[in-house]
Amino acid sequence: MVSEKEEDALEPVSPTGQYFNSSVLNVSVLGVLETEVPIDDSKTIPFLMDVFLPINPRFSSIMVIDENGEKRWKKVEVKFKDHVYVPIFPAEMSPQFYDKYFEDYFSKLSLSQLPQSQPLREIHFIKYPTSNAAGTVIFKIHHSIGDGYSLVGALLSCLQRADNPSLPLTLPSVQPRVDTSGDHGTIFKTVPKIFSLLFYTVSDFLGSLMKSSLVEDDLSPIRSGDIGIEFRPIALASMTFSLGQIKQIKATLGVTINDVITGAIFLGTRLYMQEMSKGSSNHSNCTALVLLNTRMFRSYQSIKEMVKPKAESPWGNHFAFLHVQLPELVASTELNPIEFVRKSQQIIKRKRSSWAVHLTAAFVETVKKLKGHEVAAQCIHKTLLNASVLITNMIGPVEKMCLANHPIKDMFFVLAGNPQSLTITIVSYMDNLRVTVGAEKGFVDVQKLKSCIEEAFQMILKSAAGEIQQMK
Repeated sequence: MVSEKEEDALEPVSPTGQYFNSSVLNVSVLGVLETEVPIDDSKTIPFLMDVFLPINPRFSSIMVIDENGEKRWKKVEVKFKDHVYVPIFPAEMSPQFYDKYFEDYFSKLSLSQLPQSQPLREIHFIKYPTSNAAGTVIFKIHHSIGDGYSLVGALLSCLQRADNPSLPLTLPSVQPRVDTSGDHGTIFKTVPKIFSLLFYTVSDFLGSLMKSSLVEDDLSPIRSGDIGIEFRPIALASMTFSLGQIKQIKATLGVTINDVITGAIFLGTRLYMQEMSKGSSNHSNCTALVLLNTRMFRSYQSIKEMVKPKAESPWGNHFAFLHVQLPELVASTELNPIEFVRKSQQIIKRKRSSWAVHLTAAFVETVKKLKGHEVAAQCIHKTLLNASVLITNMIGPVEKMCLANHPIKDMFFVLAGNPQSLTITIVSYMDNLRVTVGAEKGFVDVQKLKSCIEEAFQMILKSAAGEIQQMK
């Protein structure tokens, strides 16, 4: 407990931060940088000591409970090297040998919990070459510190442009979705839209409450439904898609980049379910929780801008869950991959446009005020547990990055501690999109799922090319 005098100087932990660091939820983000050259920790560790800790006070703080039972951030003395780990593997082995060691190390790291007695972050340097990289840096940061937007912003502030370190990294702008459906001025068009918005808001809100409490997805090849999945090892598989090809599909179909890759993931997941269950999962009730960033932003702000009291895109956790039903897989003779993308896009677009996500957030906040953050955290846990898959994405820079003169070949991130058999993360970097599958080890065949998603993308690409030919 802290005194009243100390309490005045402490920053309160956000409600979402408290949910993710509770007795029922303990969620971390593992950000991975793959280097093109072997890691020299004599350069990288001093560099990070100088630039990483000052980014935000939370990197040097622990959670404490004040006299009112509320959690707050308390700044403490930090020895950076106490949070740095350099594992020792057998020497002079092949990259394929180190692939297995990396997978095992990463799996164990995803299971370990960050000590509450010290700031909730760690950095791990893997100084052995794998099939993907000459070296690997893993940032493990507790989700209570911030969401992916905040943490990627922090990570990027440690990195430089490989071609010219004096220039800032460039991040793609994110244009707000604009309704171009025509004139909104006439009452004949406005009133039906208002009623439609209200109907879908109520429908989505009640549906979310049901999904978060009473109704759970069917058991399937991607959902074991077991209790304690968050305490089981994670199996990893990554795949890379060309942003150029994705943009071709985007232009042809008139959708977004997110729509294209989400459609490929949904179709690939259904193909995997069909193959693993011999077709019996074609009509399974299967829900994806798609994380929606609730900030209104055009691009990543600087860390200095984020932490301002009235920042447009503030630091912390600012997201909501969209419950998205995976479209059913029809018979292969009738399957149109493009329609699968369009169907996915329609579902997500409609759910984004309703106010249900805000009502759901307000409901959880009300539960917190009435019954405390532990009960509210149980609601979040149940929401995750009842769904089949969690999908989240982040935006990376368009130029090659460099960490203390170590060019970054690629990057990806994984969530650890969420009670689901399957989590899929997406991040863009330069001209590619990296999709990573993190799944319950021994239950989901991640390599088979990877091949199904890659197959689905090729099906969509081929169908989009065919549609262009028909238009000519």
